[in-house]
Amino acid sequence: MSLTSVLMYVGLVVVFPGFVFTAVIGLLSSWFDRKLTARLQWRVGPPWYQGFADVFKLLGKETVLPQGSARLTFLGAPYIGLAAVIVVATIVWMASIRPDSGFIGDLIVVLYLLYVPSLALIVGGSASRNPFAALGASREMKLMLAYEVAFLLSVFTLLVKNGGIVSLGGMVEYQQAGGAMLSQGISCIIAFIVALIYVPAKLAMGPFDIPEAECELIAGPYTEYSGAPLAVFKITKAMLLCVMPVLLITLFATTAWSWWAILWYVLLLVVLVLIKNTNPRLRIDQALRFFWGPVLILSVVGIILATLGL
Repeated sequence: MSLTSVLMYVGLVVVFPGFVFTAVIGLLSSWFDRKLTARLQWRVGPPWYQGFADVFKLLGKETVLPQGSARLTFLGAPYIGLAAVIVVATIVWMASIRPDSGFIGDLIVVLYLLYVPSLALIVGGSASRNPFAALGASREMKLMLAYEVAFLLSVFTLLVKNGGIVSLGGMVEYQQAGGAMLSQGISCIIAFIVALIYVPAKLAMGPFDIPEAECELIAGPYTEYSGAPLAVFKITKAMLLCVMPVLLITLFATTAWSWWAILWYVLLLVVLVLIKNTNPRLRIDQALRFFWGPVLILSVVGIILATLGL
């Protein structure tokens, strides 16, 4: 492989459309979340650069290690989660920018890598030896086991409808030729609803912000984090706030690389913020019953309808 090719791939991952591009959009999206939340509560809200200021401030702060913590695991977990999100962002964006540049099965890779940020949070919180962090990590683990099954079934519904295409680029090309998946039957609409419910749980937004419930657990798994590791966690969460809507647009609405996709993205953000601000936080047992009950049943109904061609 030539030096030019190496530099090109490094640029794709580090600058565009990987880390820098997605992080900037994610931090601006987190500002949009905070600003809209503030306006709904009759507050002014922060300036647009607040997320960037928070991250840069934390990068300059001292990293304090809790006594008795597993040093390597505690400090390494945030960076592992960030690396996974960077790879996911690169694959998802490139599927829309250049659908022919992907590989067969990249959708499966994306689904696997989306587990890593949650696992990093669980491992990092558990390694801190803080009881609040350990309890938050336990809740994150239970919540992840609850919402992932229904989401995987919703993705499988799309595979039944498109004939088994497991490439994100292939799914984009399929939709460009035959129309968005949302227009291809009631089963796809049900799958979209299930996926939309999954996103706030994945992002730990209300009413699923159970692992880091401030009034109960201080900050949950983040309790002992400070300095650069906490900044990395914040960047990871901001990037997920960008990646998850983009993934939904790619799976259900043809492509995320078009002018109208911006409207889709903003609409999804507004829906997430409204869900966050109009529903009280659930208890962990309520969340488990919700995802293993109505949401799981809904996803199964979607697959059945898809096999019937509906």
